[in-house]
Amino acid sequence: MESSRATPGSRRGGRRARPRRRFLLRVCLATTAVVGATAVGTVYVKAHAGDGGAVSSAGSPAPSSTPSAPAGGEASVEPVTEPVVDRNALLDTAMRTVTVPSGAKVSAAVLDLDSGDSAVHGDGAFDTASIVKVDILAALLLRAQDSGRRLTAAEKAYAVKMIEISDNASASALWDVIGRAAGLDAANRRFGLTGTEGGEGALWGLTQTTAADQLTLLRQVFGDESKLSEASRSYLRGLMGTVEADQRWGVSAAADGSGSELKNGWLARSSTGLWDVNSIGRVTAGGTVYLVAVLSKGTVSQAAGIALVEAAAKAAVGSFARGGPSASASARP
Repeated sequence: MESSRATPGSRRGGRRARPRRRFLLRVCLATTAVVGATAVGTVYVKAHAGDGGAVSSAGSPAPSSTPSAPAGGEASVEPVTEPVVDRNALLDTAMRTVTVPSGAKVSAAVLDLDSGDSAVHGDGAFDTASIVKVDILAALLLRAQDSGRRLTAAEKAYAVKMIEISDNASASALWDVIGRAAGLDAANRRFGLTGTEGGEGALWGLTQTTAADQLTLLRQVFGDESKLSEASRSYLRGLMGTVEADQRWGVSAAADGSGSELKNGWLARSSTGLWDVNSIGRVTAGGTVYLVAVLSKGTVSQAAGIALVEAAAKAAVGSFARGGPSASASARP
């Protein structure tokens, strides 16, 4: 046992050197550990040089608010998922604010041309009445394109009267030119209409259609992707924009004062005395352009049908504005 009076550096018994060697060994090991940690930190920093993070004095990366990057310098970014809006549900909710007269039915479809979002309420078939005149002219223009020709002077005269003043005799003349129901159905297959069937014989007004199909037809007229040429689309749009004043009701009620292009149809069924009232077209509301189709049947008068169609058009467009339904739409017979 060492004497308590042994002075530092004493070599008594040869025992003081060994503790110093152990101390030096501990110092060396500690130094090696620090150097090793620094080396590891340096390797970490080099491997993560792409994240732009600072390095602390201890050699390890400082905490960073930016995402760390894998080797190669490209930062990984978590994908941002946009909320999904159920447009059909919003339209259904909006349509519940519309007062539908007893025994009547209504269906509506709307498309936001800017976003491409669309919605449909109701899938039943309705008589077209005079809205089929847009389809007849689209079929005629498609036939002319296929033949590499323009419309004749007579065809143009019929087309103007058929769309602008809803002249029935002109519609009958062009119905014959396109091959009646067979010709209309052939064109509609190319346009993508799947629920529309031409009326029998000369009864073009009893063509059966759906709101969804009418929206598809409107896209052929007003959209960029169409079987119709730009010249054909421009011609049809021009006529729909110059419908006479007393026929500018219907989907135009959803517009906020801007111009609209449309075609309406109305027909009293001889078997029941009840009315078919329909409206299709393009409107602008709140700076957004919409395609709108509203079909109705079973109202007791044309006026009641117009009120129903206009209320439904407002509700349909309102369901897109601000992401929710319009609470003010209602129809009164």
